[in-house]
Amino acid sequence: MKELDSGIALSCAGCGVNLQSENQEEAGYLPESALKREPVICQRCFRIRNYNEASSIAVDQDDFLRLLGSIGSTDSLVVHIVDLYDFEGSLISGLQRFVGNNPVLLVVNKVDLLPKSMNLNRIRNWVQQQAKAEGLRTVDIVLCSAKRNIGFDHVIEALERHRKGRDVYVVGATNVGKSTLINRLIRDYSDLDRELTTSRYPGTTLDAVHIPLDDDKDIIDTPGIVYASRMTEIVPRSFLQSLLPDKPIKPLVYQLNDKQTLFISSLVRFDFVEGDRQSFTLYISNSLNVHRTKLERADELYKEHRGELLGAPSREELDEMPTWTRHSLRIPRGAKKDIFIAGLGWIQANGTTGAIVDLYAPKGIKVMLRDSLI
Repeated sequence: MKELDSGIALSCAGCGVNLQSENQEEAGYLPESALKREPVICQRCFRIRNYNEASSIAVDQDDFLRLLGSIGSTDSLVVHIVDLYDFEGSLISGLQRFVGNNPVLLVVNKVDLLPKSMNLNRIRNWVQQQAKAEGLRTVDIVLCSAKRNIGFDHVIEALERHRKGRDVYVVGATNVGKSTLINRLIRDYSDLDRELTTSRYPGTTLDAVHIPLDDDKDIIDTPGIVYASRMTEIVPRSFLQSLLPDKPIKPLVYQLNDKQTLFISSLVRFDFVEGDRQSFTLYISNSLNVHRTKLERADELYKEHRGELLGAPSREELDEMPTWTRHSLRIPRGAKKDIFIAGLGWIQANGTTGAIVDLYAPKGIKVMLRDSLI
């Protein structure tokens, strides 16, 4: 790799990767003519920032796990950022075994996407129960919206309370708002004249980025873990803007008889197979198309109208995605349950008499029943 600036190796201020000027297809490429630009960022970050342009450069999953595993041998505070809208999809599975005895502060971002009437204490209790069920021990849970500046003071207070003079490792999956949150820390609590690259594209941060604090310790931003079990990782990048909500969700309520079907764009099919007439509430991006039909017509409708009447992605793009897998789920009588689809949202079952439902989603996408968030 060709080092820049008279043999001095530099790292990108946006994503942390080492800069090089030899191979335009590899991470960290920067034309030497751009070296005088401030801040010094790679071509990929420049294009994301200025043109919202995606890049196909990916980071190896094994590298992520090695980096996570190294945290266990340090004495640090671990800040795990998750997306409330995609909680089970963005929670790092088995994080506890990677971080050893280091305390974990769980920062739950994007609380602004839920309806304003939501009780934050109830959400916090729900998060606590779900994290415990996943085997994650936390010293604290903080709800916030990095984008809307909601609860950010509580994040800072929790950091100061639990850090106790240690380094801070920030970990999370892609698209949870990690870099947005860290940029707030840089602006408010650091002398650095730079920001991390933020975008809707997975894997924006490519290497660990060290941000110095006043007491000679660092905040270390790690790359986002890429989970192929989330819809956000398998849809065409041009479709991410429709999939990821950026303003409060307006819930969609459907009164259904059994043997009725809902299509969510051309991505997911929901069949109400058996049960009394009842309502189902969809918590999904309001940019997604929803189409109702009879179960007996669903196969034919999908075959004829996927990628068109049913909504994007296009037929050609759908052909590049995994084929559907059916998930048969039984909602118990008297239970308040969500049918969660990682990277897409969830469907809340509102009935009290139980139901049998089938959900079709691309193979590998996490689909599960959970206790209702709302």
